[in-house]
Amino acid sequence: MVAEGDEITVNLLPTDKKIVTFDTIMVVDGKNSIVGKPNVESVKVDASIVEADLQADKVIAIRYKAKKRVHKVRGHRQRQTKLKITSIK
Repeated sequence: MVAEGDEITVNLLPTDKKIVTFDTIMVVDGKNSIVGKPNVESVKVDASIVEADLQADKVIAIRYKAKKRVHKVRGHRQRQTKLKITSIK
């Protein structure tokens, strides 16, 4: 759920555009709610890219077997895009 002015982080978007448009699957406006099948056709969400390529926190995977001298450490940082919601229309 997002509102205008929110900043969200999503997986890396491979685009050179500064503004991204998303389809809406559900709209909640106070007590009214509209659920799309599969999308709500009358509503679009526009977002501008704040940071195009940033990295998330490192996730470390450790494999260890006791008494066998097996010890393996792997790390991974997911690439992400930071967006700011500019309009919901």
